[in-house]
Order: sequence, then structure tokens, then C-alpha cells
Amino acid sequence: MTEPKTHTLEVPGCVLHYDVREAEGTTEPVLLLIGSPMDATGFAALARHFPDRTVVTYDPRGSGRSTRTGDAAESTPELHADDLHRLIDAVGGGPVDIFASSGGAVNGLALVARHPEQVRTLVAHEPPTVRVLPDREQALAAVADIRRTYDREGFGPAMMKFTAIVSHQGEIPADFADQPRPSPAEFGLPAEDDGSRDDVLFAQNLITCTHYEPDFEALRAAPTRIVLGAGVESEGQLAGRAATVIAERLGGKPVLFPSNHGGFLDDTYGMPGDPDNFAVTLRQVLIEQA
Repeated sequence: MTEPKTHTLEVPGCVLHYDVREAEGTTEPVLLLIGSPMDATGFAALARHFPDRTVVTYDPRGSGRSTRTGDAAESTPELHADDLHRLIDAVGGGPVDIFASSGGAVNGLALVARHPEQVRTLVAHEPPTVRVLPDREQALAAVADIRRTYDREGFGPAMMKFTAIVSHQGEIPADFADQPRPSPAEFGLPAEDDGSRDDVLFAQNLITCTHYEPDFEALRAAPTRIVLGAGVESEGQLAGRAATVIAERLGGKPVLFPSNHGGFLDDTYGMPGDPDNFAVTLRQVLIEQA
């Protein structure tokens, strides 16, 4: 595998930046690693485990190097899916294999529903699709409260509530929004409101991502092999629960991956997981073609 080469791609309302790690002589499909709002830097550790594959990573619109050129305040999964459709065309047209994490998994499901011919295998790891949950009404209300908190108080208080909901075990209680939270300062987050309201998670993706409902009819009809993933340490948490529901509605069960929601991360990006063993499981999933 060569060192990553960076390219740009103009799409409606944004200039995307993406990186290609070329594996010369490989006969395997391109492996696309995607997150949202996480950018390409979060996949560096995982990419190194696939030297036999050409690996493509990218910064979703509004994240990292991918600057928006339009004035749209929010980005829907369908819009991200259109970006991915154009990106796959730019790197050869596919079909590609995709490992998609979190919001990227939501966008990957939207992509397969719209352009299934471009994806051979989609591994959707812990998509936070609140609408599929049995406690959807409580969860949707809690997410809406996070957005209101961001609009009213800024990043730190919103992040405290976001962390609480994604780590909560079991169904979301009706009074979740009213439960007391620690000060952001106790966790190294800004307690003062700096007045900005352009955070890519809270302003751009939070509502549209969590409120997305997969097109199950289109997904069942797709030739794409769709695998849902969940972390062994994420049992009972919102995104892991959603992965289980989606897998069951597609007629299967989720594959359990080592570690947690970000199990593929090393200590250079956020909270480290178990990238070595995570990569082993991902490789096994990718070679088990239907």
C-alpha cells in the first residue's frame, strides 16, 4: 500500500477531500472507510491493516478539509449518499466494499438504497437511527432537546447531553431531557458559550442523521450484501440497539466487533478501541461473500 494521495471532488454545495492508499496489483474491490461527522483521520489505524486493498477515506461535507460552498444549514443522509455516489464514480465507479461507522453507517444505508449497484458489501457499524427503536418517541424527544440545548447554550452543555444519550443503557426514559448533568468543565469541555453555532455534529447532522429511517424495501431488494455491526461493549446502548433492530428487519443478526462504538480507533484519535482485533473481524466479514 502506498502513502495516501489526497484529491478533491466538487459536488453541489461542497468541495470534498479524499485520500487514496493504492495497493498495486490487487484484484480486490476498493475498500471505502466512512464516518460522519468523523473525517478521514479517524480511519488511519484501520486503513493500515489492509495493505492488500486500495483504501479510500474522505472528509464528509462540512468536516475536516471538506468545506461547504453552499448555504444549506443541515446535511441529510440522502445528500451524504449523493456525495458518496459521486466519490465512488471518481475512484472507478465500483462496486466497492464499504466499512461505515456511526453517522457514516446511516449514510451508507442511504447510499445502498439509492445506488445499490455501486456497493458489493456494506458493513454498517452502529448506525444511530433512532426511528427504528421501540422507544423512538422518548429517544427523538431527547435528541431534540440536545439540539435545543446547543442552540440555547452552545457546544459544551450539548455535548454533555449527547454523551449521556449515546452511552445510556437500555430504553431512553421519558424524563431523560430533564435529568441533571455534570458541568462540561468537569470533563474538559468548554463551559462558556463562545457564540458559534456551526458545529458539524450539532448544527449539521444531529437531527437529520438520527431521524433517518432506512428504506427497508429498497435494502432487501438490493444486490448488496448488508452486514450490521455492533461493539461487544456497546450492548444496550442506542447505536448498538439500532444495529440489532436493522439487522433483524433485514433478516439477520448483527456481527459483534471487538470493543465499542469506535473500536477501530487507536490512541491518536479520541478514545482508543481495539483496532488490531477490530480489523481481523472486519477482514473476516469482508471475505465471507454471499
